[in-house]
Formats: sequence, structure tokens, C-alpha cells
Amino acid sequence: MRQHKNTFYLFASISLSVGLLLSQALPAHALEDQLTVVTSYPKDLTTTFKKAFEKQYPGIKVEMLKKKTTAGVKYIQETASNNSSDLFWASAPDAFEVLKEDGLLQKYTVKATGIPEVIGSYPINDPDGYYKGFAGSGYGIMWNTRYLKAKKIPAPHEWSDLTKAVYHGHTGMSAPSRSGTTHLTVETILQGEGWDNGWKLMKEIAGNFHTVTERSFGVPDGVNSGQFGVGIVIDFFGLSSQASGFPVEFVYPSVTTLVPANIAIVNKAPHPEAAGAFIEFLLSDAGQRILLDPKIRRLPVRPEIYALAPKDFPNPFVDKSIGAKVKFDVLKSKSRYNLVNSMFDVMVTYRLDDLRKATKAVQDAEKAMVGKDNAEAAQLITEARALIAALPIDEAKSLDKEFAATFKKKRKKATDKVTGRQAEVEQQWDAMVKSNYAKAKALAEKASSLL
Repeated sequence: MRQHKNTFYLFASISLSVGLLLSQALPAHALEDQLTVVTSYPKDLTTTFKKAFEKQYPGIKVEMLKKKTTAGVKYIQETASNNSSDLFWASAPDAFEVLKEDGLLQKYTVKATGIPEVIGSYPINDPDGYYKGFAGSGYGIMWNTRYLKAKKIPAPHEWSDLTKAVYHGHTGMSAPSRSGTTHLTVETILQGEGWDNGWKLMKEIAGNFHTVTERSFGVPDGVNSGQFGVGIVIDFFGLSSQASGFPVEFVYPSVTTLVPANIAIVNKAPHPEAAGAFIEFLLSDAGQRILLDPKIRRLPVRPEIYALAPKDFPNPFVDKSIGAKVKFDVLKSKSRYNLVNSMFDVMVTYRLDDLRKATKAVQDAEKAMVGKDNAEAAQLITEARALIAALPIDEAKSLDKEFAATFKKKRKKATDKVTGRQAEVEQQWDAMVKSNYAKAKALAEKASSLL
């Protein structure tokens, strides 16, 4: 009952605010009559904001051009000579850094006031003025409470929980090469845990995967429907599923980050005045209240909006622990973006079956080892885990600009062809990974045979 009551007051408040702003809207002749937004956001969010904005500015027709983050960046790059896009609207700050470095964004000075400089420990706006944060995004774990109860699986709270044998076959995540938000999750773990430990943790989690989904929304869909019990997601997937009535919970692990979801005007935008009006609307009281819509559930950048949020809704302006452990380096993330995605695909996405089998063999051996003293078996298990964790390159190599520039093409599936130096490197990596997983499985099975 409380949830329905909160939702009623929220929508009443949103309607009132939009109505008040309608009377203050700029005259139609002051703005262009159309607006094109390149965005990676889901339909529930884009449609809600489109309708609200068009209601406030009835003379403007908004087109939402839906593309994944990396595809959106590429589209703006490829159409730069004859640009028809006004705004780029996405979560990943490193994507905006790429466009900024390419000279494909234009500066904009926000008129809205009362917005803090940081959310968590991260600046809300680009210090150089090219892109603006309108909401916060954190990364964590969602789970289906009924699923876990039925299978007697404990609720996870830290990334390390997901490495335990009890989660084998029950966890899902999308590939970072297919989702900008998932890339940020992986990069957050690498920065928060360190390169070697981060990849070790990531591969131990992945060894328990039920699936790697093709799109990021496939993870909350899978958890909501009970296809698998646990999902690694951006926070709004968990929070909106919960608000929509699904039997799910969401938690931020202690090692996570909180970064702004952003918007920027594209260089040489054909409708710059309308683009500016859209940014101001996102940052207005009415626009920020829309973020609390049960189908959206983003973290507003206006602290006062949280007074309207449901009980237990995360508030980074009060709970300073969210994202406190990771000082996310967006420039580091940008510099090795494609490299990290390629490593994940080679080591996890396209070798998932091999990784799962090796992980399961190790887990079975460790279970058999409980209460027993067998030095040879223990050594074999240690060697098996080391083989699974082994990496083809160290962090210094990942930050080598010349080497990182090798990775230009991303594969949507294993059969996609990659050519040139990238193909050579990925083939070398794959040979190493395939061999290591097979050896790890054999060693773990030998350990089990000794027990």
C-alpha cells in the first residue's frame, strides 16, 4: 500500500510541476521545431521524457535515435561531415570523452542552478563544459528472491560472493563489448581491485555464469523471469524491476563506482536552441522528478528530489559509502576501452563453456578436499586456479597507447572476423586461454581422483 501511495503522490507532483513549467515555457518561435537525440537509453526512459518535453514545448518534435553506446559514438563520428544529430544521451562518461577528443561535441553553459559539483566522488559535469550529468549511475547485483529461496542460495552482497560454488549456473551478465554500462562495471572492478586481482575475480565470477546476454536488458529480464537467479547490472535495472513489482532486490557492493549519466550537444547541431532546452528540462525540478518514475528509477542530481523518493531508495548525497572506494579514472577507461572488451570476449564470452567446466572441476575438487589432508591434491587445485586466473598481458601493456590502438574492431559474435594485428593478438590470447582452461580442468579432476 505504501508503494502505491508514494507512486500516486509522485505522479501528482510530477504533473503539477510540468503544469507550472508549461506556463513558463519559451515561446514556440524562440526554438527550432525539431530535435534529434542519439541515445542508448531504454524505451521506458526515452518515451517518458519525450512526451513530457513535447508537452512543455508543443512546437518541437523529438526523434529518439536508439543505438547502443558504442554504436552511437561511431554514428556521430561517421556522420560528422553532414551532421543531423543534436544531442548524444548515454551513461558512459568515457564515450563522451571519445567524442570530446574528436571535436564532435560543443560546449554548453547550463542555466539551471542548485546542482552540486559531485555525485559520490565524481564530478557531475565535464570540467571543460562539453557534457552534463543529469542522473547518477552505480553498478551492482540484483537477484530474484523467490529463485534464491527455492534453490536455498544465500543473497549476495559483495562481488566475491558470486565466486562461490553455490552460485554456479545461476548468474548472468551482458558482454562489455555490447553494453557501455557493463563495460563500466568491468572497468570499475579492474580499477577497484587492481588489474590482476580484478580479472581474477571477474573470471571466478564468470565461471559461475548461466549466460552472457546479447544486450544489457537481457540480464534484468532473465532475473525478473527466473531464467537465472542473479544478475550483474547498472542500478536502475534492479531498482526499476523492484518498483515494477518483480520479486527482486538490489545491492551496491563495497567496490563500486558512482558516475553521472550524461548528455551533450553534438558539434554543429542543426537545432542548438531546442537541444539546450532539452538539457535544461532534464535538470529542472520536473525533469528530475521523472527520474523517480517506477519504470526509470535513476538517481537524480538534485538532492531535494530525494524527499519524494520511496523509502530505502538510495541517496548518494546522504549515503556517502556508495562509490566511495573507487576513484574512477575515466581517461584510463577510455584509453583501453576496446582492449578490455576484447580481453573479456576472448577469456569469457567466447570461451564460456571451457571456463565453466574448469571452474566446476575446481569447485568439485575443493568440495572433496574439505576435512582432508592431501598436499598433492591441494597443490593441484592451487595450480588449476592459477591457470584459470592467468592473463595474457599485464596492466602496463593495457595502458600502452600504441598497443591499445590495435583494438579497433569489436566482435558481436565469435564468428565475426577480425583482421590484421588485432586478429593476431586475439588468436594468441585465445590459444593461451583455451590451453589454460583445459589444463586447469585436468589438474582439478586429478586432484578429485586423489581424494
